[in-house]
Amino acid sequence: MKFNELDKKMRIYETASDAFVLPEIYIVVRIDGRNFTRLTKEQHDFEKPFDERFKNYMQETVIHLMNTGLNIVYGYTQSDEISLLFHINEASFGRKHRKINSVLAGEASACFSLLLGSIGVFDCRICELPNKILVADYFRWRNEDAHRNALSAHCYWQLRKTGLSAVKATERISKLSTAEKNELLFSYGINFNELPAWQKRGIGIYWKEVSKEGFNPKTQTTVTVKKRQLYVEEELPMKDEYNSFILDLIKRSEEA
Repeated sequence: MKFNELDKKMRIYETASDAFVLPEIYIVVRIDGRNFTRLTKEQHDFEKPFDERFKNYMQETVIHLMNTGLNIVYGYTQSDEISLLFHINEASFGRKHRKINSVLAGEASACFSLLLGSIGVFDCRICELPNKILVADYFRWRNEDAHRNALSAHCYWQLRKTGLSAVKATERISKLSTAEKNELLFSYGINFNELPAWQKRGIGIYWKEVSKEGFNPKTQTTVTVKKRQLYVEEELPMKDEYNSFILDLIKRSEEA
């Protein structure tokens, strides 16, 4: 059998289960750390419940992903997860699920591992959203998840510091309301509202157009040029304001 015949025959099996994101559907991907509980608690001595170094590694991984040549409008990270919003017209890899998932999981794993100095692995999934309102709701969901998890994490580690076991600390937190969790922290002298915003709401990264001065050697004059660069936002808005923030990013990206 000639190679061309063999190639055509075997590619049928390779692509038989290919799925595509349809045109005019928004692509959001979520990239999650695999076994990161063990990685952060057993293999590396990260500060609990939040560590500045780990936060920086996740942030730099998002920046790397947004510089891989894909048209990514917005990147968001909280804890060990990353969410990326593609431009509505992004058509890389023919919008194939397997290509998007494998490439982004691989890029994230490689970048994070180099920063960490040991192996850190991510998986990736695609969320197909039919309109921009649902896109905003998706990021609102992850933002609210970050807030809820941060409150519980601070309570958990305060209880662990008092000598409670992991099981007992988890059991006690599960019975507390949001208000009671805030009161628990306050009893240890911690005002949850005053903690760093990135711990409670995550970090957003998006493109901004900035003006910079340069020198034109031909005309021997100073010129102002506009350049697109990534901006890191550690003070994200909340609730309805966050929805509006996401919708504005989408609008600007589609008008550009």
